[in-house]
Amino acid sequence: MATGCDDLPDPSLADRTNVHRRAPFTIGLLTPPSERKRAPLVNLDEREKKRVKLSWSSQKTAPDSLSCSDSEDEGVVTGYKQNASRYSVYRLKNRASVAGPSSVSHQRELPTQSILQTFVSSNKTDVFRCYSDHERAYVNIPYACSYSNAARRGETPLLAVATEQGTVDILNTSKRAQWDVEPQRTTVQPHANGIFDVKWSPSDTLLATASGDHSVRITTLSSAVPLRERTLHTLRGHEGTVKSIAWDPAHDGAVLCSGGRDGQICLWDLRAGEQAGGGIVAPVLCVPKAHESERKPAKPKARRGKVVAGAPSASITHLLYTDTHPHGIISSSSSDGILHLWDVRLPSSSASAKSKKAAKQRQIPLFTSSDPTTYDGTRRARGITTLAPGTGPTAALVFALGSDSRVHTYTLPSLIPLSGHAPTLSFRADTDAMDDPHAFGHPRMKTTSFYVRMATSPCGRWLAAGGVAEGRAYLYDVTAAGRARDAGRAWSGQGIELRGQTGEVGAVDWADGMLATCADDGTVRVWRPDMEVSRQCKADPEEMKWNWAWSMDA
Repeated sequence: MATGCDDLPDPSLADRTNVHRRAPFTIGLLTPPSERKRAPLVNLDEREKKRVKLSWSSQKTAPDSLSCSDSEDEGVVTGYKQNASRYSVYRLKNRASVAGPSSVSHQRELPTQSILQTFVSSNKTDVFRCYSDHERAYVNIPYACSYSNAARRGETPLLAVATEQGTVDILNTSKRAQWDVEPQRTTVQPHANGIFDVKWSPSDTLLATASGDHSVRITTLSSAVPLRERTLHTLRGHEGTVKSIAWDPAHDGAVLCSGGRDGQICLWDLRAGEQAGGGIVAPVLCVPKAHESERKPAKPKARRGKVVAGAPSASITHLLYTDTHPHGIISSSSSDGILHLWDVRLPSSSASAKSKKAAKQRQIPLFTSSDPTTYDGTRRARGITTLAPGTGPTAALVFALGSDSRVHTYTLPSLIPLSGHAPTLSFRADTDAMDDPHAFGHPRMKTTSFYVRMATSPCGRWLAAGGVAEGRAYLYDVTAAGRARDAGRAWSGQGIELRGQTGEVGAVDWADGMLATCADDGTVRVWRPDMEVSRQCKADPEEMKWNWAWSMDA
């Protein structure tokens, strides 16, 4: 007797594969990884529109390089394509944040430390040499370097390299094949003395250089202007070497500040600066003795008839504009780890001849930090060589490289130090990491020279610092520095070591997907993440060392 089941298909022939169907399902299933596209969704909750699945350790293929900038991403990513500009760790994390609370709550912390371990540099295409114009010197030591703002956004990576002979080389550090020649560089010479800092204007049309000739000069990069006429302004107001400069991001190419060894901070307005004659621009605001202590220094004792030099002034080592205060400038000095936040809207103490009384009055900063270099029972304070702003996950922080060979962390805008409060600041022997969750360093990293600099990546997750010996630079993952205090957990300050140059590695700077380091051997080396090459270098170091330099666990 026939039953209703005779009309049904054989159960053994039922389709049991995991295939998305529009009906009667109400939940879309993920497309197989081979298709690389998201299957159509029906009645899908708005919070679950995107899912990100990433298994870093199990991937067998990886992109040649990774980037920090954002671009459009579609579908579910279960592996990496060769197009590194589309699938980076930071894009995947950003897409997860957009997906909604349910996706973010299940996201695992992506291992950016393992990305730092893949940084490599080609000995043929990633090394640029600074040549000397003098007959008796072959090497021109680079003192400072700076990537353009467009390079930090992922556009053409133009790097300005300032040297001890007063020249600035504009290098194109784009990745190229081994048989490609170096792109033509542009060289200008705004000074006849060493240049200790170089900065691009916000629109990348001007360069500001700070020199040992006590001046700051503004140079245009327009090809329509002859090389001998590209120096537009000469800014004079310091009585010593100018160590640092910073452009005001709110006034493109018009307002900047500078700090020098004379302990003075000068503010310059190229639109209304006082002309001192001969095309010399005078500052519109000066803050003398910006980091001098309120207490008068003890007079040096000497025998009768003997002359003893007084205590040197606290030189300004770095200046930094901050987004947390529209008119604020953060300054550091060579004498201690104290930072100041100044309001540049204060009346000038030098522009008006009538305000002689006001000139004698000392200007007071809005915020002043304590000194984290003395928290560990150290009686002697150590100076700060470089300041670096945090962005993205570290946007509320400022990192400071101290001459105590540690990177300290401060909050904005109050400048409260987060580092130095741990019970002990010693290094753990098992991991070579610091116990302080907000300090970064390693026993081999020495930053006792004020030529050693530091920089943060455009995505705000990585930090690079130079070193005084053996041509080494160091990379740190600072992603968790902003939330270690709230989470109540320590963050390992273990670093990644880069070895590929000789002598002191002073200047460092980041572009999108690459890092540049400058050394005393007259070379500029560019580092990029490449997992495949890094794996080969570590598997066969004797063979690969002739063509590559690579990162190592510190």
